[in-house]
Amino acid sequence: MRRELEHFQIGNSYGGNQDWFPTFMMRIGGCGAETACDSSVYFALHRGLTGIAPGNAALSKDDYVSFAYEMKPYLSPRMSGIDRLDIYIDGYSDYLRDKGETRLTMSALNGGEPCEKAREAVVSQINLGCPVPTLILNHRDKAYADYVWHWFLINGYDDNGDDFLVKAVTYSGYRWLSLERLWNTGYQRRGGFVLYHLNQREA
Repeated sequence: MRRELEHFQIGNSYGGNQDWFPTFMMRIGGCGAETACDSSVYFALHRGLTGIAPGNAALSKDDYVSFAYEMKPYLSPRMSGIDRLDIYIDGYSDYLRDKGETRLTMSALNGGEPCEKAREAVVSQINLGCPVPTLILNHRDKAYADYVWHWFLINGYDDNGDDFLVKAVTYSGYRWLSLERLWNTGYQRRGGFVLYHLNQREA
C-alpha cells in the first residue's frame, strides 16, 4: 500500500530548498527553518491553516526565501545545529503562537525508540494528513550521507511487503528510502520525528 500527501511546487522545485538562501549560515544550517516553512505552506494549502504562510501560500522562489528569513528567528542556525527535537518544537510553536494559530501542536518521537514504533507513527501521521518533520544526526550508512545532521519532511509511505519505504522530501525533490535503514543510524545519539497534532474539530 502506498500513500502520499499532496505537497506544493515552486516552479520546478518540489517544496523549498535551503540552497536558495543568500547567507552562508542559512544555506548550511537553515534546514530546520525550511522544514517549518514547508510544513506551514502544506498546512495552509491543504488543511486550511491559511494564517501561517504568506499570502495565499502560492509562493514564488523570492517569496519563499523571504518567508524562510521570517522563520529564522524561531529556528535560527547555530554552531551545533538544531540538533534536538525540542528545539524545533519550541521554535515552531512560538511561530504558530505569534500567528495566532492554536490548532496545530507537536510532540516528539525520539530516534532511540524501536523502528516499529517509528513505522506506526509514519502510518498514523500520513493517514491523518500530516507530514513528518524528521531529524537525522550521524549515520553509518554512506547511502544516507545527504541526510546527516539534517531536517527534512516525510510525506508518504509505501508498504510493499518486503520493505517499508518513506518519501523523504528535501532539496527540491524527494527519494523513497527504507525506514529501517534510515532509522537505525548505528549511533547511540539519534534524532527522531516531530509529530503534528491537528485539532480536526476546529480546522
